[in-house]
Amino acid sequence: MAGRTIGSRLLRAAGYASVVGVAGAGGVYFIYRPRDIPGTEAASVPPPTYGEGGVYRAQHFPREKSRAEQIADLKASAGTAFKQAANKVSNAIAGTEQQDENDDNAYDLLIIGGGATGTGVALDAASRGLKVALVERDDFAAGTSSKSTKLVHGGVRYLEKAVWQLDYNQYKLVREALRERRYFLDTAPHLSSWLPIMIPVQKWWQAPYFWAGTKFYDFLAGSENIESSYFLTRSKALDAFPMLKKEGLFGALVYYDGAHNDSRMNTSIAMTAALYGATIVNHAEVTALEKDANGKLCGATVSDKIAEANGGKDEFKIRAKGVINATGPFTDGIRKLDDPSVQEIVAPSSGVHVILPGYYSPSDMGLIDPNTSDGRVIFFLPWEGNTIAGTTDAPCDIAQNPIAGEEEINWILSEVKNYLQPDIKVRRGDVLAAWSGIRPLVRDPKKSKSEGLVRNHLVTTSPSGLVTISGGKWTTYRQMAEEAVDEALKVFPTIKTKPVPAPPLVSGVDGFREDIVLDGTCKTHNVRLIGAHGYSKTLFINLVQHFGIDTEVAKHLCSSYGDRAWTVASLCEPTEQRFPVRGKRISELYPYVDGEVRYACRHEYAENAVDVFARRTRLAFLNAQAALEALPTILDIMTEEKKWSKARQDKEWKDAISFLGSMGLPKGKLGLTRQQVEKGEVGKYVDEEYGMYARHDRPEETLASDSNFTSGTNPMISDDSPANA
Repeated sequence: MAGRTIGSRLLRAAGYASVVGVAGAGGVYFIYRPRDIPGTEAASVPPPTYGEGGVYRAQHFPREKSRAEQIADLKASAGTAFKQAANKVSNAIAGTEQQDENDDNAYDLLIIGGGATGTGVALDAASRGLKVALVERDDFAAGTSSKSTKLVHGGVRYLEKAVWQLDYNQYKLVREALRERRYFLDTAPHLSSWLPIMIPVQKWWQAPYFWAGTKFYDFLAGSENIESSYFLTRSKALDAFPMLKKEGLFGALVYYDGAHNDSRMNTSIAMTAALYGATIVNHAEVTALEKDANGKLCGATVSDKIAEANGGKDEFKIRAKGVINATGPFTDGIRKLDDPSVQEIVAPSSGVHVILPGYYSPSDMGLIDPNTSDGRVIFFLPWEGNTIAGTTDAPCDIAQNPIAGEEEINWILSEVKNYLQPDIKVRRGDVLAAWSGIRPLVRDPKKSKSEGLVRNHLVTTSPSGLVTISGGKWTTYRQMAEEAVDEALKVFPTIKTKPVPAPPLVSGVDGFREDIVLDGTCKTHNVRLIGAHGYSKTLFINLVQHFGIDTEVAKHLCSSYGDRAWTVASLCEPTEQRFPVRGKRISELYPYVDGEVRYACRHEYAENAVDVFARRTRLAFLNAQAALEALPTILDIMTEEKKWSKARQDKEWKDAISFLGSMGLPKGKLGLTRQQVEKGEVGKYVDEEYGMYARHDRPEETLASDSNFTSGTNPMISDDSPANA
């Protein structure tokens, strides 16, 4: 039986491929004929324009509880429970079985942290029938979870270490990640997709080495594989990636991994958890952990940061039978609220990424350089119409909004130059955005510092019952969440899972039910996120036909919101064009529209401008200056939605500018007022150090004639500028 299984996997890895000769090239490459490509299947439910006569029938998606309702639920969990805690302990000691009147109000689990792991834990627990609350100090994906390389990957470099170092733990990490990669793509096909990634081959003898490695990668993926890797001759490699340096190029290996929109994914996990009954509140900071008379955790004290932003104060308690710490780089901060003397386990590492214009890479092909100048690996990938390059890996201090250092940025640019054609000038001024994400590597507290660094993730429990899930990566967030909930069920025996019905109207269509049985065990590998049920690759066509939305905008809405794109489009105002068209762009450079701001406020708990331009849309991550230019429009829409005072608007402007400073906005633009931005004066402030500007898609001769730019002061067109050195 085992032999048959291994043999079938070998056939899947190699037998479905056709060997194709390349005329005159003296080489071969493999073309995989896949049986099932994620995201290409038909939608579970038809678009609302289908039906008799093509009549539009609007969907009826479930209503999300408002933030005020969610906070009321959190407060209701406590009641007078904390005052009665001592009586309850006394009853237990006396052997009585008197039931506290507030037991039904207490949450089974309180999760601290709203990143990928925290929201994943909330979804897992809620789908097992547990009563769940999640609080996040900032916003969903405000930290590391929005600052990834945007890959859903098994880890080719981990596989290399596993083979050459005979490291079984690395091997297990790859196997786990490849399995989770497929779950990731299947449960969120609108937010993720498969992406071919090229490995340039410089010497002929490298070809069989890389070929064997990528084929082994395919083999380990087994039935979870996306597509099979293949070899490209020199001419084919240059045809696929025209920017690639020709000199010394022998060919290239292409393998497949996944790519995704990380903060949109994070938000969708959070909203799906809410759909399954979890109480989800962002901008709520845990200031203290509560313990009963036996020293066991029984809840937390929370401060509402939005009330504080509006000039007030709202601090309250949450009661829960168990507490899970999923705060990424800030893990030790929560652990020290539990025990100030606890040994720190997080070893923070900075991962810097830069965003370049889209013309630096093909729209459908990434690149990995496994031979950088210092041995690190660097990715060069298309993302949201631009190009993302990174990442670095260096020890750092923990900060809420870390800033990418010039040394790291210049190192990335230098490495990029090494594998692009020499006539392509990679300039510092081409950097549209740059950010640093803190990778929360963890050390096993049971091992020495020299041996305890964990490359995947770690679940620990304190004497008081604080369950901490730390480390890991985006690809394995679901598995991490499953393990954290499993541990909580062991640590807190009073928590019991139960079957739950699938949420009605998850697809917006009456009569549809999720085709899974939620029996109290973990089912998140089958739970599709909101937006997935009515999504298909052709959904954008229906959106264009019904609303008259621009095709680029329609494609963007479908890939960011799935079937919820219908609601987003309905919230868009008509444009000023002669025929009915919806969707006013908040930035002329990108397909983000006004309806997204309204949708974020009404349906996704966006509470400030940074939530919108950084994480509900990705404008700040794609172009820091474009986000600055869009800020007045965003503030106007949010003020209308949330009835902000003048003082709150001023605070939003200040906070947004500060955040954009961490995204690479030049220092010379951090002092701009709203009036200056509205007058279009942003382009007049050319930063002498960075040389960043908004119109990166315009040729230099256009810039030279632009009244806002002069060749003598703009380092992007000055021959002797540092950016061109």
